Amino acid sequence: MITDRIEKIRQNYVNAKPAISCERAYLWTESHKKTEGMHVAVRRAQAFYDTCDKLTVHIFDGELIVGAVGEFRKCGILTPEFSWLWVDKEMDGFDKRPQDPYVMTDEQRAFVREKIFPYWKDKSLEEAFLARVPEETYKIGVDTGVIDNDSKWRQAVGEVTPDYQDVLFVKGFGGIIREAREKMAELDETVPEDMDKITFYQSVILTSEGIIRFANRYADEAERMAGEQKDEKRREELLGIAANCRRVPEFPPETFYEAIQFVWFTQIGGILSENPLSLNPGRFDQYMNPYYEADKAKGILTEDTAQELIEALWLKYSEWVWTISANTADYFAGYNQFQNLTVGGKTREGLDATNDITYMALKATEEVKTHQPGLSVRIHADCPQEFLGAVTHLVSKGTGFPAIHNDSVGYQMLLNAGYEPDDARDWNNCGCVVPHYRKTGEWTAAVNVNFGCALEYALNEGKSRMTGEKMGLSEKPCREFASYEEVKEAFFRQFENLCRHSIIATVTAQKLHQEMVPRPFLSSCIEACMENGKDLSNGGAKYNVGPVITGIGLAVVANSLAVIKKLIFEDKVATMEELDKALAADWEGYEELRKKAQDVPKYGNDDDYVDKIAIEIANWYYREIHQYKDVFGSPFNTAFMGISNYIPMGRVLGATPCGRKNGEPSSEGVSPYVGSDTSTPLAAMRSAAKVNQEIHSGGTLLNLRLNHDLVATKRGQANLGAMIQSFFALGAFHVQFNTLSSKILRDAQARPQEYKDLLVRVAGYSTQFVNLSRSMQDAIIARTEHAEF
Repeated sequence: MITDRIEKIRQNYVNAKPAISCERAYLWTESHKKTEGMHVAVRRAQAFYDTCDKLTVHIFDGELIVGAVGEFRKCGILTPEFSWLWVDKEMDGFDKRPQDPYVMTDEQRAFVREKIFPYWKDKSLEEAFLARVPEETYKIGVDTGVIDNDSKWRQAVGEVTPDYQDVLFVKGFGGIIREAREKMAELDETVPEDMDKITFYQSVILTSEGIIRFANRYADEAERMAGEQKDEKRREELLGIAANCRRVPEFPPETFYEAIQFVWFTQIGGILSENPLSLNPGRFDQYMNPYYEADKAKGILTEDTAQELIEALWLKYSEWVWTISANTADYFAGYNQFQNLTVGGKTREGLDATNDITYMALKATEEVKTHQPGLSVRIHADCPQEFLGAVTHLVSKGTGFPAIHNDSVGYQMLLNAGYEPDDARDWNNCGCVVPHYRKTGEWTAAVNVNFGCALEYALNEGKSRMTGEKMGLSEKPCREFASYEEVKEAFFRQFENLCRHSIIATVTAQKLHQEMVPRPFLSSCIEACMENGKDLSNGGAKYNVGPVITGIGLAVVANSLAVIKKLIFEDKVATMEELDKALAADWEGYEELRKKAQDVPKYGNDDDYVDKIAIEIANWYYREIHQYKDVFGSPFNTAFMGISNYIPMGRVLGATPCGRKNGEPSSEGVSPYVGSDTSTPLAAMRSAAKVNQEIHSGGTLLNLRLNHDLVATKRGQANLGAMIQSFFALGAFHVQFNTLSSKILRDAQARPQEYKDLLVRVAGYSTQFVNLSRSMQDAIIARTEHAEF
């Protein structure tokens, strides 16, 4: 049962509007003014220290875990070193934009325009990227919906899993400082390579001292508040908070409570350093359970107290708001930071890894109904039935949690990416659905590629149907295609061009990150960075895995090619010229032809006619992308994961041969196109499982909707568990479910004030339904609501 304390904090989370704090940006800017001419890594580290030293300390009412990025309980920050241009352009309308609005006052806007932005003119990552990216890549890759990687040059990378097992909980940041000093003592300043390492260790010492200073200032504040507190219970709590903050994160944690506070300080350090996407807690049950068992054995911790602390941490994860541009918000809708927390699976030795914390994490997600952390579970063939039952029970609650992953395929994906077997077995999820590991440096969401645009340009002489602008390679008129093979070849030519520009944009951004925004704080959390004396941005991690290029629209293109193959070249019920005219007219006046197109077999119904086309596209995509190398010489990787990217990528796409109309959403992940999976959910699963998922090491995603009555009973949940295991036996990696009825979702649209904590699965994540734009809400409702297994 949720405690009164947690419920009060939860209500604040549900009802508060995200507000922007300017303090971090101001402190960061003032620090940089004083360090002109110094090495960029040291400047960033000094700015982090100065921010930790001066950022106002806030301990909110009733908190047990402390640390805030700003003055608001639900708070976003600005990072002008990455980008200030979009903020200046958009902030006057922050509170009015349809997706992810923010509260920002006129006084704040005037302050940042006067005190912060002028300094960063011509110094930000965004400006450098826009100046350096080739013109042709710029044309199709900047805010177009064709290829999109703006989260890599308007924002930090993120996509790191701090190593609690081998680094943080073993050494503490005090130990990291000692290690850095010992390493420096072994280096020779006359050796150029050693000079770079010395600079790295200097930056790590500064950031480590900064996070320790930050914690001690919270200890000071807790002691001050305790001295003024009349309620004896709260006074004791504040003194306990102070004691925790004196110890962690400087020293290794000794108790469960200290360990949880340590985790949050590390998380907030990452946020203050770069406001990152996908800063993952990793395998929470594996590194927290030893503290839980030890404290219970000592009699200093009860299960209820531990549960309350976990739920308090869940709320802290959710109170930080990722501040992003309107374009980025289209792709990552719902104030989602993608802090992916993984439980279950196997140990490094191959044994079942479930423990008490595994179940407590599931319970916390059910009770507090927060959109963060993103909860992922690893299911193996011999996992405990109790665990599988707890997973399907949580599915039945309609939150969209958890994301359910095949343990063995995640392992295989990392083996294919070059990991050692023991490390691959120890994988956690990153961001949406990316198998990852705590000793890794990787861009797991480098570019979104619009498959539908490649087909559109093939059929429309390289031009956009929506604008008429030339966006692709030149191509002959649609009516001149004489065979299905010619159409397919034209599609792959256009597709190859989009892939090429995706690589150019990514490598450009990678080089700029190395030059402009090294990452000393998060590098200190990665074992090999400390061993090698190299920043994450320079390849310091043990595994430097190639960036992930995400494919959007697999089902739309497979369905469309199936229509062309069958209606035009096999059954000959229409010509390419007629199809071209129908698409140009958005199917208006061609209703009979559209009906025939819609009746052609669709991906998601276990029909090999179209599923084979999807497999061919996916395999070609992997081969095309994998041939390219990034700045570290690592091959690029592919993914079919969904964020909310299929909405904006559909918005720029004209009518498609499958019967889809102008501007309607595309398809995401390896999911069927909305409403086209007219058979059973198992048929949709069988279609998805045919895609060779283990080669797409950036992850694959399947979204399904089930009628709530189907999983409302224990029997229904057992049937669901059996279906999941059958799906995974076919070689699939991931599945997640929405189980809310369309009636409830439409009622939430009509009366949002009564559904503020209603969670839904968007794509690779869940968020509050009322925090989504109307178009995003409608896209979720449009998914097939399966009423039987």
